[in-house]
Amino acid sequence: MRDAPKPSIFVFYHYLPPDDVVSAVHFGDLCAGLAERGWDVSAFPAIWGCRNERIRYARAEEWKGVHIRRLWRPRFRQASASGRLLNAVWMIASWSLLALGRNNTPDIVIVGTDPILSVLAARFWKRIRPRTKVVHWCFDLYPEAAVADGVLPSDGLLTRFLYRILRPAYRCCSVIADLGPCMRRLLARYNSNAQCVTRVPWALEEPDGPLATASAEREAVFGEAELALLYSGNFGRAHSYQEILDLMEKLTPLGVKLAFSVRGNRESELRKAASERDLGVRFVPFANADKLAARLACADVHVVSLRPEWTGMVVPSKFFGALSAGRPVLFSGNRESSVARWIETFHLGWVLNSENLAETAANLSRYASSPQEQAAMRERCFRVYQQQFSKHAQLEEWHSLLGSL
Repeated sequence: MRDAPKPSIFVFYHYLPPDDVVSAVHFGDLCAGLAERGWDVSAFPAIWGCRNERIRYARAEEWKGVHIRRLWRPRFRQASASGRLLNAVWMIASWSLLALGRNNTPDIVIVGTDPILSVLAARFWKRIRPRTKVVHWCFDLYPEAAVADGVLPSDGLLTRFLYRILRPAYRCCSVIADLGPCMRRLLARYNSNAQCVTRVPWALEEPDGPLATASAEREAVFGEAELALLYSGNFGRAHSYQEILDLMEKLTPLGVKLAFSVRGNRESELRKAASERDLGVRFVPFANADKLAARLACADVHVVSLRPEWTGMVVPSKFFGALSAGRPVLFSGNRESSVARWIETFHLGWVLNSENLAETAANLSRYASSPQEQAAMRERCFRVYQQQFSKHAQLEEWHSLLGSL
């Protein structure tokens, strides 16, 4: 008797490993995890690298049980607005045309959000392959993010046009996976009848327990510190620093140290603002992959920020990295954001805003003087991560969700 064919999935995302872009790693993990669980997975990224656009990958390869079929496109500069738009048009068109292939009849198509507006491919697939279920994993929202960034006016002609063409695309999805309740509220405007679920991006490093303090790295990054706060990751248009620096004016006299290990298009602005405040804030280079665990383990508290106007459009992935290391989070942002809700629901740290600076400073001062509370907090953060947000937990939920389709 012949074995029954495996259920099949096509995955549409701009980049996949060996690219080390964080979202590419997550989609690669998703592909590999589903293949390991018995799915026939084919992924269709672009042929060019992301950060290094001179890298050209093989057109076809087998990777961790995944069939990778890279699509050629012109090498438009992803760093420029026009290049990003042209890349988006090309990839969306290429993914849409795959539906015309005689043998391209997957049970499920998973569409990400790189390039922007990728969900538009759902409309073409639903028309040509109505039996194929379309699942959209939404990492960020456009045009909402462009409006928040001031690139597009909220009621401009182009913005209204994008909303108009996106609504039928979202309605072609069987499932929309968001990154939290704050994103789900924004997605509701598209009036989709899709099943809504939350599937978060797991940490890239997942230790077996709360990481012990990396003493040598702590000394190199902070020197002597009663409490060590670390902001590690991208620092771009979605991130804020004003309240964090205001808080440090209260904490620096108490021996609390803050270090930034960042890169992004607002890094120079952040450095200038920190130097003008003369708070002794340190800036250290990004840690290599082999030193990432030590970097995560050198701090007592990890700092995460999101400008209030970006609430629901993105969810900072470094929140999950902090929890996986067994470290609490100081979040500067809207109390209605998913990160703030999780912190308060599971008691994973502190939510900072301009109105509670003194209260937060007092709480952190008490935390610094209580080794027992620090030990209990580390255990709780690690336990909650394993139960709610870990790669294994998320992949099992993905497997169950897709099987139900």
